[in-house]
Amino acid sequence: RGGRAVRAAPGAERSSQRGLAMGAAAGGPRDTAPGQQLRALFYALPPGESSFRTVEEVPDYVEKSIPFFITFIGLEFAVSWIQKRKLPGRINDGISSLSLGILSRLPDVLFRSIELISYIYVWNNYRLFELPWDSPWTWYLTLLGVDLAYYCFHRMSHEVNILWAAHQVHHSSEDYNLFTALRQSVLQKYTSWMFNLPMALFIPPSVFAVHLQFNLLYQFWIHTEVITKLGPLEWILNTPSHHRVHHGRNPYCIDKNYGGTLIIWDRIFGTFEAEDAKVVYGLTHPVNSFDPIMLQLRPLAHIWNMFWATPGFCNKLSVIFKGPGWGPGKPRLGLPEEIPVITGKEVPFNPHVPAYLNCYALVHFAVIVDLYTELLASVTMLSQGTVLIRIVFIILSLASFGLLMENKSKAGILEIIRCLVFIGVYKLGYFRSNFSFLGYAYEV
Repeated sequence: RGGRAVRAAPGAERSSQRGLAMGAAAGGPRDTAPGQQLRALFYALPPGESSFRTVEEVPDYVEKSIPFFITFIGLEFAVSWIQKRKLPGRINDGISSLSLGILSRLPDVLFRSIELISYIYVWNNYRLFELPWDSPWTWYLTLLGVDLAYYCFHRMSHEVNILWAAHQVHHSSEDYNLFTALRQSVLQKYTSWMFNLPMALFIPPSVFAVHLQFNLLYQFWIHTEVITKLGPLEWILNTPSHHRVHHGRNPYCIDKNYGGTLIIWDRIFGTFEAEDAKVVYGLTHPVNSFDPIMLQLRPLAHIWNMFWATPGFCNKLSVIFKGPGWGPGKPRLGLPEEIPVITGKEVPFNPHVPAYLNCYALVHFAVIVDLYTELLASVTMLSQGTVLIRIVFIILSLASFGLLMENKSKAGILEIIRCLVFIGVYKLGYFRSNFSFLGYAYEV
């Protein structure tokens, strides 16, 4: 992503320049075969196939996995229909999840990952010693290190209110399917990076960059109900069964099973819970919205209001740094008895919307996905002004679709404005489709 604008500390900039030079000498980023990319999705690429000298040589495994995401989502729909004669999700919730996924990736269009920038800076300036980048022992140690760091961050994201305000986005769906895996927060990456920094004292950035992606990719396939139990693997790996518990709002599910790839950390630190009663998904207090902007910002607004309404300086700090269930006079993580009882008759938020409006939102969302993927492919060739115009329009569109699916009274006005803006910027040449033959159809 060398052509993107980068804002970094001087040390990180020197690292990037040095890495680019080394990467050029080594032949630049390496491509991955489809078979390798598929195995990367399951953390099944051995050290010999996924060890690189420089960060610049590391493939973008996440971006190259998009076709597999689509394939597995289609497969999940087919299997669910065969097993239960019903689909694994709803159109409104699926579009909401994908909208949040797109929204979470938009900052990466402009800036390099803060996780890598901060890691490289610490590596360049403070590393104690350097493990060999091509050693299998370094590879396996990094696997454990990245997963333990993820466990720590993930647990803190449930136990610290300001971190939960970002992470709760991922838990806001009342469905549980592969769309949910793509439901990510814009803000979460700006708090998670610090948990990885101890590894920068001795593990090369190129090895870390590989496992950072593998750990994320592994967590895609465990967001499903079509896979039940996996036998002995349940003792070691995080599985769909374990992760269903993590996404539940049943009292027995709260604050359990934080692992990313491995479940051993939960077993060691006492946060493991096996799947038992039928899991009801979502937040204990549902947000009841499909608007991706509202889902990102409402928890922050809640903390802001609670901060000013709570008397006492220490109590105000507790609003920010104690658990989301905390209140004056309560323990750090709140009172378990205040968790709402699950009856099994909970009805997901699902406003009645005419079928034609769902079809309309689905078609226009497909147009935005097309424009988004074209933006990713051509960002290094575009001016920053053009990139910003496209990003702003994508955000406007995702917000408009969310309001349409909630059947809000003013959604139609916003959608008319959005369509007029689209026509204007499209005719001026700021948008371009991956499929040129669709240009006239888009204008219609």
